[in-house]
Amino acid sequence: MTKETLMIVEDDALVAMDLNDALEDAGYKMLDLTDRQEAALNVAKAEKPHLALVNISLAGNDDGIELSEHLKAMGIPVLLISGQASRASSAKSVAIGSMPKPYSSAAMVAAVAYLLARLNGDGSLSCPAQLEVFDDSSFDGAPAA
Repeated sequence: MTKETLMIVEDDALVAMDLNDALEDAGYKMLDLTDRQEAALNVAKAEKPHLALVNISLAGNDDGIELSEHLKAMGIPVLLISGQASRASSAKSVAIGSMPKPYSSAAMVAAVAYLLARLNGDGSLSCPAQLEVFDDSSFDGAPAA
């Protein structure tokens, strides 16, 4: 079975590296970390990750919600990872959920496992308490790439 591929778009390098290490340790294939919209789109086009974890505030005043719109158009599901809970909630049309900061690495690994399982049609996992799932109908379509 191939490992699912994840992309992290986060402007805080320490947060990104910690999250990357935790997800890699959990068995996911991790793409190069990015902190700007253009770089993230280039990585997404080249690699087509199964899930993108996107912060709302990115480097260079880039906007993670705008990036999420582009990723969704490419068929890449987005989990917003941000301390801006109200902005994340306003982005329900472009993301499948939100994981508000601060979160533990273990909580994020659980959230990613839950979302990927749901995207692949498996509803057997319990939704982690901190994860806000925006629209259950997002999981009714075809499995992630």
